Amino acid sequence: MIKIKFKHDASEVSTKTDSRLLDVMLAQKLPVKMLCGGRGLCATCHVYVVAGESGLTPPTSREKLSLAVLTGAQPSSRLACQARLCGEGVEVALPDGMYVESFAELEGLIGQRTNVPILHPVTGEVLVEAQKIIIRSSIMQLKNVDFSVSSVTIQS
Repeated sequence: MIKIKFKHDASEVSTKTDSRLLDVMLAQKLPVKMLCGGRGLCATCHVYVVAGESGLTPPTSREKLSLAVLTGAQPSSRLACQARLCGEGVEVALPDGMYVESFAELEGLIGQRTNVPILHPVTGEVLVEAQKIIIRSSIMQLKNVDFSVSSVTIQS
């Protein structure tokens, strides 16, 4: 068993070696999604490795390509669906924001003030900034945004 830390709440979890980081996060009910089914095609399981990068398997070529188009990606960025735990000392942080899955979900937020940025599920682009009231006119500008992960093709 190895331990992993989650920076947002300072929790520490024990898990089996070779566990997929995403599975550990989902078991802890952390606010991550896997809209692409864990294929490394979307940004909804994007994390920052704060410490212990060597405790994770190296990034896959698919992961590197996905991170290359991800707004807000940093050198410490990983896709939790592609990273497996292979050693101690791993600590991860979640990006600040909420990923939306569809225009309908975004439309359902009209009239609310968002505490965190609303993010595109594939590119991680900020669609609505934090602390803004979501108004219909700004949402209608996003009506033609493609939220579908299935439309993404990444050549490896």
